[in-house]
Amino acid sequence: MKVAIFSHCTIDEITQNGTTVETAGGPACYCGLTAKNMKFEIDLHTKAGADFTFKSELETKGIFLPQSSISEKPTTRFALNIFGTERDLYLKTRCDPIESIKSDADGAIVSPVFDEISEDTLDNIKENFDFTLLDPQGYLRRTAPDNKVFLEKTNLDLSKITAIKSDPDEAFYLTGLKEKEAMIALQKKGVKHVLYTNKQNITMLVKDRMYHLKIPNMKINDTTGVGDIFCASFICSYLKEKDPIWAICFAVGAAQAALESGATGLNKVPAGGDTERNAAYLYNLMQFSSV
Repeated sequence: MKVAIFSHCTIDEITQNGTTVETAGGPACYCGLTAKNMKFEIDLHTKAGADFTFKSELETKGIFLPQSSISEKPTTRFALNIFGTERDLYLKTRCDPIESIKSDADGAIVSPVFDEISEDTLDNIKENFDFTLLDPQGYLRRTAPDNKVFLEKTNLDLSKITAIKSDPDEAFYLTGLKEKEAMIALQKKGVKHVLYTNKQNITMLVKDRMYHLKIPNMKINDTTGVGDIFCASFICSYLKEKDPIWAICFAVGAAQAALESGATGLNKVPAGGDTERNAAYLYNLMQFSSV
């Protein structure tokens, strides 16, 4: 099977405990590698500049950037200052927008990092795929004068979105509501599967039922890319099994495995075996409630 990924590759400058590491990042990389580990083919719709020096490293992992993705502009680059589970994010450079949507993939992940996918392009993607998973972060992000990234309320057309992944802040800026009410509002906007990630607590709303899971307590190192790993694991599992309950267990299990690794950057993308063990355990801990 094949999944299409619409998002910029990024260069992430991750600073933690006084040490800065430069690594490839962005959903194009994290989702791509996660899907590859789940035996999916990858159709990347991305952009990167000549300064993206990680192509060979990605190719050894089976992730190939198409020639059409190479831009004359520099790669989108972020500086991330990490403090436990919190972080400050700064935008340093932006690459070209993504406009190509032609694909024969079975489903699509749309996960802009900073406004590189227009709403018109999103509408075209929704029309061309039976399953579209949206991470809306890049539609909500703005920059302050010092280039620090913040979120702003945004009215986004969510009709024909199969699944959305949002945290409490993103859900609030999309709906003006919080928690259960925000999830219901997202569903009313047209989303079939609402995935709500509040740190270790994860909830999925499908039809009139909410499913609840929790990642065990652990020491957190670097959370960069964990949301992307979660998204790719969910869509790949769903496309294989057509079971949203197993898919959310698989997504949470992958996020747990990534965090348990204690690794930085792409090194935290888990192998399939670790994710499956976690998912099977989580399946038996699933709780649910009615809306």
